[in-house]
Amino acid sequence: MIKPRAPSHSQHAPELNIDFRQRVIVDTARQAWMASPSSKVWRKPLEREAAEHGHTTSIVRFEAGSSFPRHEHQLGEEILVLDGVFSDEHGDWPAGTYLLNPEGFRHAPFSKPGCVLFVKLRQFPGAGREHHVIDTNTLDWQSTDIDGITRKPLYRQAGFADVTCLERWAEGAGPGLVTHQQGAEWFILDGEIEDDEGVYGPGSWLRFPVGATHRPRSAKGCTLYLKLGGLRYLESAAA
Repeated sequence: MIKPRAPSHSQHAPELNIDFRQRVIVDTARQAWMASPSSKVWRKPLEREAAEHGHTTSIVRFEAGSSFPRHEHQLGEEILVLDGVFSDEHGDWPAGTYLLNPEGFRHAPFSKPGCVLFVKLRQFPGAGREHHVIDTNTLDWQSTDIDGITRKPLYRQAGFADVTCLERWAEGAGPGLVTHQQGAEWFILDGEIEDDEGVYGPGSWLRFPVGATHRPRSAKGCTLYLKLGGLRYLESAAA
């Protein structure tokens, strides 16, 4: 097994992709794994306010038998388990599990077989957020008003701006001209999406600023994680 290489000094640069006026595209399949404070936990940063604190979005990999010390999540945490089984003292969460851990949530995460996660930290402020644990594999795909696009809602709560869901696009499907009035984030789980600026395959993370427009479609079909309304919390943190 080839060990991931340790990060260079430049990889430790604290700020990454925090100009929220810019469209950002990261192909995580082409990124190298970077070390974390735990010797068996590795990361691919997508956006980061600071090296080890502040709001962060990343892909995280736990090696088999790895763990992280018990800690509290200020401003909350969101996790989508992409592969393997992620665990803490509250349960075991296999691939396809969505977790929203609100402010003040504490846990000591670990993984016996290893796992890969999509993680967002310090982006969910506000007392009263509900703790969510959803096995997305058990959810039915719901129809939308766009032919060929179905959806699994994950998080929506009165009083908070962010909305999270999974979408599945059939071959040749697309929503037409899209204007991201609140900004948006997409993470492609499988398949491809294309627009006038490129083609984005599995593992691609796209962040669209407020007012961005494009005309996406999927020639081969795809599944993606989608978040709307979360940009305002990032902008507040960076202000």
